[in-house]
Amino acid sequence: MRWSWKLGTFAGIGVYMHATFTLLIVWVVLREWGRSHDLSATLRSVAFILLLFACVVLHEFGHALTARRFGILTRDITLLPIGGVARLERMPDDPMQEFWVAIAGPAVNMVIAALLFLTLGAAGSLPTLEQLGTPQAPLLGQLMIVNVSLFLFNLLPAFPMDGGRVLRALLATRMEYTRATQVAASIGQALAFGLGFLGFFYNHMLMFIAIFVWIGAEQEASMVQMRSALGGIPVRSAMVTDFHTLAPRDTLDRAVELLLAGSQKDFPVMENGDVRGILTHAKLMSVLAGRESARVEDAMETRFQSAEAGDMLDTAFRRLQECECRVIPVLDRGRLTGMLTADNVGEFLMVQAARGRGRGAVRR
Repeated sequence: MRWSWKLGTFAGIGVYMHATFTLLIVWVVLREWGRSHDLSATLRSVAFILLLFACVVLHEFGHALTARRFGILTRDITLLPIGGVARLERMPDDPMQEFWVAIAGPAVNMVIAALLFLTLGAAGSLPTLEQLGTPQAPLLGQLMIVNVSLFLFNLLPAFPMDGGRVLRALLATRMEYTRATQVAASIGQALAFGLGFLGFFYNHMLMFIAIFVWIGAEQEASMVQMRSALGGIPVRSAMVTDFHTLAPRDTLDRAVELLLAGSQKDFPVMENGDVRGILTHAKLMSVLAGRESARVEDAMETRFQSAEAGDMLDTAFRRLQECECRVIPVLDRGRLTGMLTADNVGEFLMVQAARGRGRGAVRR
């Protein structure tokens, strides 16, 4: 993820902190200092936030390490002000594998809460009911309560929370995956409506959560429906076949000429008949800003995904999404034969839908 700083690698997984996370720390410092003008209280608040996000990282490792047991790797884990994101290479195809991957994160929070409870109990420092949620509660006591809250919140049966995926996985053991997603999304949106209703009268924060849940359910349902519509269709049916290529020693001026002459934004870089890299629009712009005399090989991405012309379109489209790239080259027996872009997949679906409506009109 752009604008992220690497904190380290643990269990073979890179952990990053997004630059916006520092804004959260600054906000906590300013708020606490403005409220109390007490250095120790301010440092305590910062320590609490750091401990909280350490728990968030452990939550994401719960997902990542469980996915690894099913042969699914995790690209990285990134800390954001709103939480953490573990980028799995793919979601499990088996519903029960998805169940275990989804529930592993909240389970980690419950284990942390249980360990803190035992530690505080052994030390005789368990907070009273009156202390809970107040500055008088011990730091570890507050952390225990927050982990219980994270466990409960993440298990809400609604996308994009883990509970939505748990629900979908359980439904998918009894019905088709796309139908299970639609049912889980509908339940999530019903929950969002209820949260929004309560939020209107009692707590406006619930209204923001309701909007977040509603949009997450809509996006997940749409994504699964799209993948279902692409099933059984080969990549060659939707790939771009009219495109330009570049050579590593071409100047970036040549790339700019092709960019301005047509609609192509990203270019495969070829050498001796093989794809050596991809010159993306974003990388072209960033290198142009500082090195006008640079060549394509100075700016191209050498790590990229590819697809075979005979691959199924739903699989290739998922790969396109998971690598967060705009385009992937399509090969046929090692020879570059096309390019697959999200825009072209969308156009293909619209054409298929229009043809379907046309055939329906003729039948009537």
